[in-house]
Amino acid sequence: MKQYIPAPVDTSGIAVTPEILIISEAMAKNTHEVWAAGRMAEGWSWGPVRDDQAKKHPGLVPYEELSEEEKEYDRRTSMETLKLLLSLGYHLEKSDESK
Repeated sequence: MKQYIPAPVDTSGIAVTPEILIISEAMAKNTHEVWAAGRMAEGWSWGPVRDDQAKKHPGLVPYEELSEEEKEYDRRTSMETLKLLLSLGYHLEKSDESK
C-alpha cells in the first residue's frame, strides 16, 4: 500500500481580518452541530467516556460546553477552510439583506 503524506495548501500568508475571525467561530460552532447531529442520527448519545460499542461520546454537548481544546479542533478546520477560499481568490462579504 502506498504511504499517504498529507499536503494541505499553505495558507500561512493569508491575512485574517476581525470579520473572518467572527465567521470562523460561527463556522466552528456549526461544524460541531453538524457532527453532533450526524452522530445522533446514527444512534449515538452522550456518555462520560467514548464507547464505540455503546455509541456514547463525551463530545455530544452544545459547542459552548466543549473544552477550549475541543473547540480549537473545529476552529482550525473552519479557519483553514476560510483561508483556503481566500487563497483561491474568493472574497467574503456580508450582503445588505443579512445586516
